Amino acid sequence: MGPRSRRARQFAAFGAGSAICFPITPLYGERHIVIGKGTVIGPNLSLSAGVSPEQDLGAEVLVRIGDRCLIGRGSGIVAHESIDIGDDVFTGHHVYITDANHGYADPLVPVGLQFGEARPVSIGSGSWLGHGTVVLPGARIGRHVVVGAGSVVTGDLPDFCVAVGNPARVVRRYVRGDGWIDVRVPPAVASDA
Repeated sequence: MGPRSRRARQFAAFGAGSAICFPITPLYGERHIVIGKGTVIGPNLSLSAGVSPEQDLGAEVLVRIGDRCLIGRGSGIVAHESIDIGDDVFTGHHVYITDANHGYADPLVPVGLQFGEARPVSIGSGSWLGHGTVVLPGARIGRHVVVGAGSVVTGDLPDFCVAVGNPARVVRRYVRGDGWIDVRVPPAVASDA
């Protein structure tokens, strides 16, 4: 799908030179999604704004994908409140980004029918998310961040760092004048009990 296709005209914006590769499954809430210029989104994408195509979301943009981004095949971007992906963000395949999870507070209602609190997600310009990365509600990834394959981002990652693991933890940082330095994670303190 390119910017001149009938389907692309349903988006809040679909930038020149951008494309979503086929097949696309599922895709809805287009009028609440902005795709910047020169962005390529791989096949088998799941991209949605809201819970269902019939949901009334008002006029708000819920998903904003910047210019010159590359989203890997089989990835999912599911927004209920706000997902903001900066310019020049690249992802590996099978990356999942969401700003909401299912709730489970009521044991008499199936978990799939309960909705938890939505919290905005942002991914700074120039960042890279490795294969299989999961970005959860409330995550804020800074600029020029590398997130290692298979990592789960649950909180804040500062600008110019490398983070890995579940949950993702910073293992390297760029320090002006010193370059990239390893961040030492203290070993777990053993109990004397």
